Amino acid sequence: MTKTKKAEFRPNEYVVYPAHGVGQIVSIESQEIAGIPLELFVISFEKDKMTLRVPTHKATEIGMRSLSSPDVVSRAMSTLKGKAKVKRAMWSRRAQEYEQKINSGDLIAIAEVVRDLHRSDDQREQSYSERQLYEAALERLTREVAAVAGGDEVAAAKQVDEVLVGRAA
Repeated sequence: MTKTKKAEFRPNEYVVYPAHGVGQIVSIESQEIAGIPLELFVISFEKDKMTLRVPTHKATEIGMRSLSSPDVVSRAMSTLKGKAKVKRAMWSRRAQEYEQKINSGDLIAIAEVVRDLHRSDDQREQSYSERQLYEAALERLTREVAAVAGGDEVAAAKQVDEVLVGRAA
């Protein structure tokens, strides 16, 4: 365990946990698990009403990261403006790829999923699983955009929606 990795994250800081999205570090606590003393980040995901404890020495290894920079957010927004790239593979294969992108925690990859699964009103209906993946990706994207911008999720959702609708026009 090196001391340098622990210094990356501090209490009250927002972080992105790959499998769950944006959360806030509530505290850093010590616990003894199976006789081994561990230092843990306590991360709260307010929207999901969930608290996660992550060993401090494993945080970066599992992909936990700080919020994206405004530059990365603008790159994600320009990704949304692009043309949807839908591969001709079977849906199960595409769904698996979308799921991996969403759980990667990479904002650009999540924006790609939102872009590829977004449907305007005049396009065909989405299947249930398509809609589930789209909504999961959209929620992750808007939460991080909101956290980077200072916390207003409604404004972030509106901003993302405007980019998506503007693309269709």
